[in-house]
Amino acid sequence: MKNATLEIGDGKAVLTLANPPLNVLDIATMSEIAGALDEAGAEKDLRVLVLQADGRAFCAGVDVGEHMGDQAKVMIETFNAFIAKFLDFPLPTVALVKGAALGGGCELLMACDMVYATPNAVFGQPEIKVGVYPPPATVLLPPMVGTKKAAEMILTGAHVTAEEAARVGLITAVFGPEEFDDETGKVVESLLNLSGSVLRSTVEVLRFGKRFLQVMEPVTGHYLEKLMKTKDATEGLTAFLEKRPPEWTHE
Repeated sequence: MKNATLEIGDGKAVLTLANPPLNVLDIATMSEIAGALDEAGAEKDLRVLVLQADGRAFCAGVDVGEHMGDQAKVMIETFNAFIAKFLDFPLPTVALVKGAALGGGCELLMACDMVYATPNAVFGQPEIKVGVYPPPATVLLPPMVGTKKAAEMILTGAHVTAEEAARVGLITAVFGPEEFDDETGKVVESLLNLSGSVLRSTVEVLRFGKRFLQVMEPVTGHYLEKLMKTKDATEGLTAFLEKRPPEWTHE
C-alpha cells in the first residue's frame, strides 16, 4: 500500500496510516486498505486489529481535491465502503490516537470498537466550515454521543478535546503519554488471551444493529443530488483548496 502498512503476526494485525504529517485519505489508499482488511479478516489466528498512525495527526480526513466535480460520487461511495469495512471487520478493532482526528479521520474512529487517545488529541467534524456535511457522522454520531452533542459537533464544526470525547462516549479512554503504550498494550494483550472464535461470534452479535450501508443510501443520495449541487458547497471546497475564506451566497 502507498500510504499505509499492514503487519500481521502473533494474533494481531497492525494497520498504520503512513502518509504524514496529516494522513489524508485518498481514494486509492482507502481502496487498498479495504482490500487488506479483507485479507486480514480471513486469517484464522487473528484476534484483534490495531489501528494507528504516523505523523503529528492521526488523520485529517479525506482528500478534498478528490471531492470535487465528477470525482465526488466516487469519493463518497469509496469512503462509505471504507467505513463499512471497519464496521464489518470480524474481530475487535482498537484505535490508538495521538494528535488530531478530524473529518473522515473522526468518522473512521466511530467505526472502531475501542478508541484510546493521548490528552493532546482532538476530534471534530469541520466539514460545515467548507460548505458540506459529514455523511457517515450524521448516521454514526447521534447514537454514540447523543443527538444534542452530535448536532453541536456537526453544525458548528467545533473541535472536542480528548477528555470531552471520552466523557460523551466518542472514545473509550484517555491515557497520558508516559503510560499510553503500556495501558493500550494491556488492552490488546487482554484480547490476545481470548478465543478467536468466541471473539468473532461476540463481535458479530455486537454489530447486528449496524446496517450502515443500507442507512447510508438515502444520505448519500441527498449529499450528491442536493447538497453538492448548491453553489456554496462548490465555493466552500474551492476556497479550502485555494486557502482563502469562502464567500457564501447562501445558494
